[in-house]
Amino acid sequence: MAILKAFRGLRPPVKLAELIASRPYDVLNSKEAREEAKDNEYSLLHIIKPEIDLDKDIDVHDQAVYDRALENFTRFQNDAYLIQDETENLYIYAQTMNGKTQYGIVGCAAVEDYMSEVIKKHELTRPDKEEDRMKHVRINNANIEPVFFTYPAVPEIDVIVQSIVNSKTPEYDFTAVDGVGHHFWVVNDSIDIQNLIELFSKIPSTYVADGHHRTAAAALVGNEKKKNNPSHNGTEEYNFFLAVHFPDDQLTIIDYNRVVEDLNGLSDAEFFQKLSEFFEIEEKGKEIYKPANLHNFGMYFEGKWYSLSAKEGTYDDNDPIGVLDVTILSKLILDNILGIQNLRTSKRIDFIGGIRGLGELEKRVNSGEMKVAFALYPVSMKQLIDIADTGNIMPPKTTWFEPKLRSGLVIHKLD
Repeated sequence: MAILKAFRGLRPPVKLAELIASRPYDVLNSKEAREEAKDNEYSLLHIIKPEIDLDKDIDVHDQAVYDRALENFTRFQNDAYLIQDETENLYIYAQTMNGKTQYGIVGCAAVEDYMSEVIKKHELTRPDKEEDRMKHVRINNANIEPVFFTYPAVPEIDVIVQSIVNSKTPEYDFTAVDGVGHHFWVVNDSIDIQNLIELFSKIPSTYVADGHHRTAAAALVGNEKKKNNPSHNGTEEYNFFLAVHFPDDQLTIIDYNRVVEDLNGLSDAEFFQKLSEFFEIEEKGKEIYKPANLHNFGMYFEGKWYSLSAKEGTYDDNDPIGVLDVTILSKLILDNILGIQNLRTSKRIDFIGGIRGLGELEKRVNSGEMKVAFALYPVSMKQLIDIADTGNIMPPKTTWFEPKLRSGLVIHKLD
């Protein structure tokens, strides 16, 4: 059963919250981070992307980068940009995008839950990315950024959350430059805290929605500290890490699309002939075509959009992996026709989050950089949970969650 723990959050004062809050470290590169934090000494990017304060040619994995992260983290605390709460609290973090609000409970998840697979994942992690975030956690002795979890919705939890939201003024309440609203409440009532913790203890599993590498890094560092502490008793703060837990029925997964730079030596006619073996093809013209349902794809090629509907027998709706449209596309088109066997290593393919819109697919193809684009129907929360529950792993670049969590609203120290 899932563990939820209250903690003494390290947080910005109200007047600095919007200035400190930043996008996660992995959604922007160093150049973008440098530009985003320009003229803002308070931005958390100085801690989570500390290379922006060093020479622009420095290797982001240089020890000096991690050292600067600690230097900046220490300065933020000394200068009262970040102040630790006196008591152990839970927190509510809500986000509003396109008129829809989702409410997450901020609390600590347990390292042991990750190790015993009470916390379930649906993506593979790369050791190099894990080690990068592990170094960041180790040197700062803190989970600077939260991970994004989901859980099967519990009506009793929803009632408590709504009661708190309706009765209290949010501690932080602002709209970021991308138009997403961010709202944050401190839950310091002992009865509310206890009730939420008890309700979570009845949830069989929670699920990593976004942030697999941060989750792995946080849990592995906690496990390291356990092994290195001869007096370990299980109550130490390093046994827990920072997570925001959202009910599954409030989340939206958006499409994650593909562009390919060539037809693997095929002529246009040969390409379409091979496609027709597996798909019903319908020309849609110049208007953007968005897939209408599962097993239906949009394809942009030579200035036109096409609808591709997978033929019966080309997929398996009873297999949690075989039912996925990313599997169908990878197996029937990318591998079988275009010769792209490894999505993680091929240089001939790129992936575009649906937040950019299908116009981005047109742009990449019209520029001549890419030859063909494929738009996919989004994965459902049910599919994600089915895959995690059965111990399967999704193909790369399958899920894209929006809105992204802002980092810096609360931090968890490991001591």
